[in-house]
Parts: sequence; C-alpha cells; structure tokens
Amino acid sequence: MCMSTKKDLFVLIPKVDDLLNDEKIKDLLEKVPRIMIVEAIRESIEEIRIKIVQLDNQQVKSFKIDYEALIEKIIRIIKQKNRMNLSKVINTTGVVLHTNLGRALLSESIKEEIWNVANSYSTLEFDVDSGKRGSRYAHVEEIITKLTGAESALVVNNNAAAVLLVLDTLAKNREVIVSRGQLVEIGGSFRVPDVMQQSGAKLVEVGTTNKTHISDYERAITEDTAALLKVHTSNYKILGFTQEVSLKDLVEIGREHNIPVIEDIGSGTFIDFSKFGLYKEPTVQESVAMKADIVTFSGDKLLGGPQAGIIIGKKEYIEKMKKNPYTRAFRVDKLTLAALEATLRLYLDEESALEKIPTLRMLTISLEEIEKKANALYALLKENIKHCTIEKIKGFSQVGGGSMPLEKIPTMLISIKPENLSINKFEQMLRDYNPPIIARISEERILMDVRTIKENEFEIIVAGIDKLLKK
Repeated sequence: MCMSTKKDLFVLIPKVDDLLNDEKIKDLLEKVPRIMIVEAIRESIEEIRIKIVQLDNQQVKSFKIDYEALIEKIIRIIKQKNRMNLSKVINTTGVVLHTNLGRALLSESIKEEIWNVANSYSTLEFDVDSGKRGSRYAHVEEIITKLTGAESALVVNNNAAAVLLVLDTLAKNREVIVSRGQLVEIGGSFRVPDVMQQSGAKLVEVGTTNKTHISDYERAITEDTAALLKVHTSNYKILGFTQEVSLKDLVEIGREHNIPVIEDIGSGTFIDFSKFGLYKEPTVQESVAMKADIVTFSGDKLLGGPQAGIIIGKKEYIEKMKKNPYTRAFRVDKLTLAALEATLRLYLDEESALEKIPTLRMLTISLEEIEKKANALYALLKENIKHCTIEKIKGFSQVGGGSMPLEKIPTMLISIKPENLSINKFEQMLRDYNPPIIARISEERILMDVRTIKENEFEIIVAGIDKLLKK
C-alpha cells in the first residue's frame, strides 16, 4: 500500500506489542530474555522511523514496510544480542599463536578435568589429607618441578606479572643489571623497563643494542646490585654484527659475586622445536640445567596451556615471593589452575603432548599431512561453491604470540576469489558470519591456511561461504 505523506507511513509502523505477539517472536520468548527482545524490536522500529524522516516526497509515494522482512531483521538482532561477546572464531590465518584470537588452544583431552573443577566444589585451597587449609599453588608446583628439574615453582596470571613479582621481591629499591639489547616491548605497549620501574628495581643498562660483553656486566656490579637479568628476545631478532652474554656465563658472574641470576625466557617451551626443523628456542629445562636462580615464562604460548606466568627456581626465593602481597593480586583462579595442571600432565609423555596439545600439533605437523588437509578442504569447496575461483597454493604459516618471529613454516593455502563480489566485502561477510571466519587478504583474494583450521571446521567453512555468496 502506497502512502502520500510521511505521517501516513508512521501510522503503518507495527507496535511493539503487536510484534511481540508474532508467532516467530513468541517462540524466541521461551529462549531469550524478554528485555532483549523488546530492545531489538525498538531498535528496528527506530530504524524505520529514521528512514521515513529521510525520505523525499517521491520516495514517500513508493515506500513500503515489509512486515516479514522486519520480523526476520528483529530475529537477527536478537540472535546477535544473545550471542556471547567472547565467542568462538575459525582461524584460517595460519598464525598459530594469534594473540588477538586467544593464543594457544587447549587440548580437547582435558575438557573433562576443567569442567569437573568448574562445575563442582574443589580442593582449590583445601588439603584433603590434613583436613586443613591448603595452598592453591601446590596443585601445579609438583608437576612443574618434576618436568623442569627446578627446586620450586609459583604460578601467577601472566609473565609480565611474574617478572614484576620477582623483581619486587628480590630487587626493590636496588639495582638490576640488564643488557640494553634485551629491553624489549612485551606487547600492548608494555615494556621491560616499565615493569622494572613499577617493581621498584633500579634499571642499570649495559652494553649496546647489538653487542654486550661479560666485562660490561662486571664493570656495572656494585654493592647495590641485587640481580642480573637476562631477557630472551623471543619477539624479535638482531642479526649481523651482534654478541650477547650466554646464560651460562651470566650464572658464573652471579656465582662469583653472590648475585642471583634471573632469566625471563618469555615463550617458555618444554619441547626442543629444532628437532622438527624449526628455530631453536631455549627450553625451560635447559635454563634450569644452567643453574639460573629464577626463570619466568608464559603458559599460553609455546607451552600450549592457559594464560599464566610461571616462576621456577630456588626454593628460598620462591618462598619469599609467596609472601609478597603482589602474589595475591596476581593469583590465578581455579579454571586456570585446572587447565594448566591438565596440560602439564600431558608433558609426562612427550609423544602424547605433541599429539594432544594443539599448539605443538600445529607447529610440528608434517607438510605431507598439511597437503592432505588442503586437498580435503579444496575438494569440498570445489564441489559445493560456485561462481568462485578456488585454488591450492603454497605459502607460509607463522608461530605468532611473539614467538619465533623469523620462522616461516611451509604450508598450503586455499585461495578463494568470488566472481561478483569485492574481496573486502567478502572478507567482512566472513567476519560477520556465525561463527566468524577470520582470513587473510592477498592480491585481491582470500587466503585460508589449513594449518590452523580444524578438520571438523571444514564443513562449517564451506556451508558459510555457500550461504554468504547466495545472499
């Protein structure tokens, strides 16, 4: 029905109560809070009002309110509002430890352990044997020391907190010597000097950006020196005319002057990735074997567990840290502890860890297996998707998460180029899909790296692309 004035069009806008009584909307009332449905209806009605206000006289005559389209729009808004803000995405970027997408994936095999703790009362701070209060850190300390060979261990909420706690405990208002080439930015504009300043430690820089010698440390030591700090530059590399003091040499300096040596290795790993043709990263066990007094590292990077900062080392130092007020501020919750303990237990059998921990699996999977995955996804796409140029091409994956920045891992990519849709619009549609499909754009085509795609996500991707292109 056509109307001659805007006033006539406003009269035709359905009322909130009428829309609430629509059968499709009433079905949602059983699953979604009423307030959310009313909010979606009002938003949709307001959009129509704004659209009518903006019409010119000619447009008024032809404007119609499509009731069915309005209902479908309201339903879409309701579903969007009812979706968790923190939700699953499909990562086709080939970046294994994608910081923006949540970094390490937890092992499927540990979900029962996590849910049992989440859905029940637990032994978080209760000692069953004594019937008295226990320590939440005891649940992971034993397994960490067993795997690393360290005397003691402590877990906090991330590695920046770990470094802050260590320095505040061992070096507050005293000097800590660190190579200028190791004053890295951790991420999100947080930098090692900032963390040191917050801890109360006094930063003493030695050497130059590209070269630091043993003599630089020895000349800088004074009566006020509380520790020697070595920071593994896991998120960047300086190449060419370079030199740094090894942990072994730094430990010898520390022993000679009775000064503790702290090593922050960042992306801590229990696996020697060089065995799989990847860049050699220092393992946690190697740092302990070299007699570092304290070692800190992340739980959610190469370790493949939840976000956590792990501190290991001499018991006398760890015990002091446990009494530091920062420990309570930085403490981890029961879900993190459950996920961390369950992940660490997988490392008791290295083969099991490589198979079951997604990060390790994705980084060490053979190119032959990658090609099989690519062939499977390619075949599904070719069979089901029309009006697209679909190809298999060679490419490279990245580790991500500030780990192994120079590593380019050979992989296979699926290239997709729609015939009648701009590549930027297509990429946006993929992001807007449920679940969002996150991909790369290169040379006017979408690239999907099968390394970071689970095989049970293939059909979701194919169905999603088919649905989006049919729109």
